[in-house]
Amino acid sequence: MSDPATVDPTSEPVNEMIVATPGTCGGKPRIAGHRIRVEDVVIWKERMGMTIDEILASYPTMTPEKIAAALRYYEAHREEIERDLKENDEFADQIEAQLGSVLDRFPGKVDEQTHSNSPG
Repeated sequence: MSDPATVDPTSEPVNEMIVATPGTCGGKPRIAGHRIRVEDVVIWKERMGMTIDEILASYPTMTPEKIAAALRYYEAHREEIERDLKENDEFADQIEAQLGSVLDRFPGKVDEQTHSNSPG
């Protein structure tokens, strides 16, 4: 597969490939025709280290051009996307903290349920 950096950026304009629709994916920029957000592609490629081929294998309706468009959008809107990613991380931390405090109120219950459901 071709790397997005080598894809001709004039093949399809980014503005036709990246859309933001209120009510779809929280209104976040996404790849047109998909529910795959730009930030998803950024996480896969930049944070998880997935290759283009790995992304395409996981999402066969994607194309190298669509991935390239998402990464170009990210480069042009880095501050906005990074802010969204940070907010998502903070929200996940809050949920994890709340879940942990709830589980702390029921010591042993989670372990008992886990063990009682295991075959054996």
